[in-house]
Amino acid sequence: MPYKYHFAFELRHLVYFEAVAEHLHFRKAAETLGVAQPALSRQIAQLEAALGVMLFNRTQRKVELTAAGQALQRRLEPILDPLGRLPDELQSVANGGSGHIRIAFTGLAMATVLPGIIREFSRHHPGIQIELNESPTTEQLQALRTGAIDCGFFHPDSDAPQGIQTRMLLRQRNGLLLPVGHSLCLKKNLKLNDVNDAAFVLFPRKFNPGFYDRIIATCTNAGVKLKIAEEVWPRANGIGLVRAGMGVTFITPSEAQNLPPEVVFRPLEGPTPESRLMLGWRKAPDASAAVQAFLNLAKSVT
Repeated sequence: MPYKYHFAFELRHLVYFEAVAEHLHFRKAAETLGVAQPALSRQIAQLEAALGVMLFNRTQRKVELTAAGQALQRRLEPILDPLGRLPDELQSVANGGSGHIRIAFTGLAMATVLPGIIREFSRHHPGIQIELNESPTTEQLQALRTGAIDCGFFHPDSDAPQGIQTRMLLRQRNGLLLPVGHSLCLKKNLKLNDVNDAAFVLFPRKFNPGFYDRIIATCTNAGVKLKIAEEVWPRANGIGLVRAGMGVTFITPSEAQNLPPEVVFRPLEGPTPESRLMLGWRKAPDASAAVQAFLNLAKSVT
């Protein structure tokens, strides 16, 4: 089976044709290209033979494009112009001046370090496109393994995934998010054992087993058995359920910024679940300069 990009002509044939079509004069076209006129004529004849059509009407007095030649000329500009820019564009990609980075994140990342990283990176690398996707930890780890994303900001699992490098970026104690009017809002100092009778809104364990298990373990060690009323993801949906009076939830001070008026945040004294944010990326020696530049900046926030 022939290769799908196997043609009976080469790029130089198209370049030579374009020069003749522009000048409608073989000698002038040959001078522009820096080739001998007989060699140019042979290249055009080869292209016509490969395509099976005449591209020029030639007389002693003038050269004219045939209808087929006019059609080819129209189609060549959007092909040759990008090819002409290709060396500069590829050098820019290789040097980190342009490119594309795919980043996944959780709500904690967007509430803390990620906006500042993106702002600083875009200031120094305006030609690099950043693609953002909010997704839970388990999906990010799978996407890193398959190469679907370049790096992720997630909550660490118990073990570092094979083939993925990580860097801890921050740790924050969780407080409590309560609907306005909840009885716990009246308490001045809240501790974990105060929530023994409260209905909780939590995320499904499958999205982040490590963090989920840490929450349960911290509560169990404090003598608290969580009464989970609803499980929902992402965090914004959990806040919505708290607003609706469906329960309370854990949240960090950073995530509690700019809350709607129907909910209140209360810090917890003593033991409390800890949120951890980790940067993860694939062990890929062929990572692009754009990705390397982003990782260098992201790792510096610690």
